Amino acid sequence: MSTFGIGGSTIEAELNAITPKAHLVQPIQKKEFLERIDKACKLMKEQNVQAVYLHAGTNLYYFTGMRWNSSERMVGALLFPNGTLRYIAPEFEKGTILDFMLVDGDVCCWEEHESPYELFTQILSENGVKEGTVSIDEATPFFITDGIAISQDRYKLINAKPITAGCRVIKSDAEIAIMQAAMDITLEVQKAAARILRVGIGAKEVTDFIHEAHIRYGIPSGSYFCIVLFGVDSSFPHGVKSPKDLEENEVVLIDTGCVLHDYISDITRTYVFGEANELQRNIWAIEKETQQAAFDAAKLGNTCASIDIASRVVLESHDLGPDYKLPGLPHRTGHGIGLDIHEWPYIVRNDQTILEPGMCFSNEPMICVPDAFGIRHEDHIYMTKEGPKWFTDPMHSIEDPFGLNA
Repeated sequence: MSTFGIGGSTIEAELNAITPKAHLVQPIQKKEFLERIDKACKLMKEQNVQAVYLHAGTNLYYFTGMRWNSSERMVGALLFPNGTLRYIAPEFEKGTILDFMLVDGDVCCWEEHESPYELFTQILSENGVKEGTVSIDEATPFFITDGIAISQDRYKLINAKPITAGCRVIKSDAEIAIMQAAMDITLEVQKAAARILRVGIGAKEVTDFIHEAHIRYGIPSGSYFCIVLFGVDSSFPHGVKSPKDLEENEVVLIDTGCVLHDYISDITRTYVFGEANELQRNIWAIEKETQQAAFDAAKLGNTCASIDIASRVVLESHDLGPDYKLPGLPHRTGHGIGLDIHEWPYIVRNDQTILEPGMCFSNEPMICVPDAFGIRHEDHIYMTKEGPKWFTDPMHSIEDPFGLNA
C-alpha cells in the first residue's frame, strides 16, 4: 500500500497553490514589552538583583523590542529595578539605536578607542549600584563578560537566567498566537513538500522548495532552517554532510521551520515514500506511541524531567534503549521554543522545572535505528490552565501521515 498524500504533484503546482497567511497575525505590541519590563523589575526586587545587563539578541529584543544582532562591539542595555533603562552602544551607532528604540531609555555611548566596559561600570555607579553583584544576560559573549570582569573589582557578575528565563519561559496569549500561525504555515509547507517527492529527487531540491514555499506564505526570510533526509541518512538526527537522493520505499525525514514576528516554528514529519516494510511500520508506530506518552505526561505540576522519563518507559517496553543507547532515543525528548529555537524549559531528565500555563516546548522522542533509518515525529505543546495543547495535530498513521484521508 502506498502512502496517502505523498508524491504525485509538482513544485510549480504546489507553489502556485499557496495563498499568503503570515499577515493574519499581529506582532507583539509596545504595551507588552512594557509589561515584560515590569515583570522583570518585580523579579529583580524579589531576588535582590541590583541590575540586569541585556545583550544584543533575543533577550534585548524580548524586553525592549530592539532588534540588534550581537557582534564584536558591545551593544545592550542595563535594566534597573525601578524600570530605568540605559542603552550601551558605540557613538557612531547612536542614531540607529534611537531609530530602532521602542522602549525609551538614555543611550550611553563609547568611542571606538574607548572601553565599553568602563562605561558599563560608570552607568552602574551613576544609578546607585556602587558594588555587589550584577546579573549578566546568559547569552552574552565571553569576551564582554571577561572585559567587564577584568576592568573593575567592585562587582561580581552572576547569571541573569532567573530573570530572563523567569519571564520568557511563560508565553503570553499574543506570543502563542504568533507561534500558532507560524506552526500552521510550516505544517502546510510540510504537506506540500511531501506531495512533490519523486524517485531521484535530491535533498537540496526539496530544501529549496520548502524555503520558497515559506516565502509564498508571507515569511520574507523563508525557512529558518531545513533538514531533508532520505533512507539511512534519516538515522542521523541532524543530518549528514552529503545527503542522498530519494529511492523507492525509503524513509523520508523533513525537519523545518520559519520565523514570524521573531517567533519560531519547528516541525518534523517522517514517513515512507512507497511501501513501508515491517520494521519501518513497527518503529513508526512505537514513535507515535512514545510521542503520545510524552504528551500525556505533560500535566500541570509535573516536571519537565517526567516527560522525558515517560518517553523512555515506552521505548524500553519495546526493547529499545535503555537510556540513550541505540536503537532508541539518543537525545532529550524536547526543548522550549519561542524567540530562540531552543530555549527553556528543556524536556530532559535533569530539568526539574515545574510545568505551568504558558510554557511551550517540543515533543520529539526520535527513534534511531543505526544503519537503517530514523523516525522523528515532532510537534509542539503549549501548556494551558486545562493542561497540554498541541500546536499541530500529530502524525496520523504510516499510510496517511497527515490525516488527509481520515
